Amino acid sequence: MLAIYQRELLILRKRFFRQLAAMSVSPLLYLFAFGFGMGRGVRVGGHSYLEFLIPGLVAMNSMIQAFAIASEINIARFYWRIFEEFQAAPISNISYVTGEVLAGITRALFSTVLILSIAVLSGVVLSYNFYFWLAVGLNSFVFASLAVGLAMLVKSHSDQALLTNFFITPMAFLGGTFFPVDTMPGWVQHILHFLPLTHASKAIRAAAFGDPPDFSSYMLLALLGAVFFVLAFHWVNRARD
Repeated sequence: MLAIYQRELLILRKRFFRQLAAMSVSPLLYLFAFGFGMGRGVRVGGHSYLEFLIPGLVAMNSMIQAFAIASEINIARFYWRIFEEFQAAPISNISYVTGEVLAGITRALFSTVLILSIAVLSGVVLSYNFYFWLAVGLNSFVFASLAVGLAMLVKSHSDQALLTNFFITPMAFLGGTFFPVDTMPGWVQHILHFLPLTHASKAIRAAAFGDPPDFSSYMLLALLGAVFFVLAFHWVNRARD
């Protein structure tokens, strides 16, 4: 497990400045366009729109960066043939899945620290307590586990891009990141509550505002993460066969 995890960290260190730029461009654009531009003077639930936006960006970016581990896995599978070497090595499937999931969570936490640094420079003061980091960690666990599993199912690198375009990108905009879900029509709210990012945004935002935690969101994220982790293990077994 540690060998798999260390390999991904070495790749991250090798591309550190490129990764730093990639992780910061989108949050900065959203921050300036929605926070300082459209959201200036707007208040949501007693908070400025900028204060509302930062937790949403944390939820969205931690999802995207955790899921991005799938691209690294597919590059290793289809171009470097590293997965074939893993198959020949005495590495158990559970070690492989755990190492890759931890790598995805690490990428997500790194992007979260980056966004919070931008928030501090922007003068936004929120509460980054235990429940905040727990929600971020569970959100990262969900999408890192999902990424590892789906990376075993796709047949090419372009298939992975399709999954991102059809699932991750719509969820990024509809999961309570930029607007309160309860302002949508009732039938839309019911649909959006099936999205894990909706619950992650809700939990992260409540913790950042210092509100009492809704443990149902935490339990749902933990359950989904466990299900996706088991599925990832199963799909790695199939890929090895």
